[in-house]
Amino acid sequence: MDNRKKDIAILGSTGSIGTQTLQVIEAYPNDFSVEVLTANNNVDLLISQALKFKPNAIVIANEAHYAKLQEALCNEDIKVYAGSQAIEQVVTMSSIDVVVTAMTGYSGLLPTVNAIKAGKTIALANKETLVVAGQLINELVCDNKVSILPVDSEHSAIFQCLIGESSPIEKILLTASGGPFLNKTLDELVNVKASDALKHPTWNMGAKVTIDSASLMNKGFEVMEARWLFGVEAKQIEVLVHPQSMVHSMVQFEDGNIKAQIGVHDMRLPIQYALTFPRRKLSKIERVDWTKYNNFTFLVPDTKKFRNLNIAYEVLAEGGNKAAVLNAANEIAVAKFLKDEISFLGISDLIEETLSKVEYIKNPDLDDIIQTDKISRAVALDLINKVKNK
Repeated sequence: MDNRKKDIAILGSTGSIGTQTLQVIEAYPNDFSVEVLTANNNVDLLISQALKFKPNAIVIANEAHYAKLQEALCNEDIKVYAGSQAIEQVVTMSSIDVVVTAMTGYSGLLPTVNAIKAGKTIALANKETLVVAGQLINELVCDNKVSILPVDSEHSAIFQCLIGESSPIEKILLTASGGPFLNKTLDELVNVKASDALKHPTWNMGAKVTIDSASLMNKGFEVMEARWLFGVEAKQIEVLVHPQSMVHSMVQFEDGNIKAQIGVHDMRLPIQYALTFPRRKLSKIERVDWTKYNNFTFLVPDTKKFRNLNIAYEVLAEGGNKAAVLNAANEIAVAKFLKDEISFLGISDLIEETLSKVEYIKNPDLDDIIQTDKISRAVALDLINKVKNK
């Protein structure tokens, strides 16, 4: 077994997953070192992280922050870069062993593609990469003989349930917390605000993924991610609302037996598993106190209230570039909802209308996906502006 220290690149080191990844790395200084850190806008935290972990290189995507970053680290032996293209290039550094893709949204696609082409192991927290380009990513993974290790708690759970199994998967049971609006009626959802949607009952996540969780789009994306990670069809993936969020997901096999992975609500657990795989290492993370849980409940999701989950299944069935349209429209919709410029239910309306207006491409290549993303964002913004100007 290779016990050499792993050099880690974290794309999105200032976000929720990124900061928790650094906590895991800090807990195991003999196992990991930080090679690369990247961030979008949070330059102050990136500076603090760089001074503490002394990476080889750092990148700030927003070039407006480059001067401040460079000045703060001028006395350090750290390479400083800026811009999205720099992130795409830095992941190919020969010294990197594992790339943790914790960037939010579509922005994680091209860096992940380049990291795979460079032969890096991918610890995948950026689900949108597989949402918009699942087939292409799987082909690249096969061609370059690399591994994708899931970091999402649900996909890590499924992955752990499959270790040691050779039997076919009959069904994946993908659990969802239900989000902050689980018990609200459709009428009550008409007037909810971003501040309401950001109050997740279980997980502490970034704003984008928290809104996606509230609308069940996050679960729709996870269905898509599971389809590509585990080679199953959409009909083999069943979503169950599990408000306790202790059963992170389950796998049902052809003999009827079911495996479940259970753990506390702490993303450091799946992060650590991805970084240490195939080993497990002793951690100081809280253990499950079974006396606190009198029952686990599982519910069928209400897709009349949360249309995004059905939309995701429909898009997965259609294939082609539809998922790229879906993701782009959703990113625009969530950004506008966070600014109170569209309603919560308007997120689904905008997504459906954008999907109806963007040209379908049956077998898109990477350039097609990039163009689809640009066109879909423009269409979504145009639709919003038309409503504003009525």
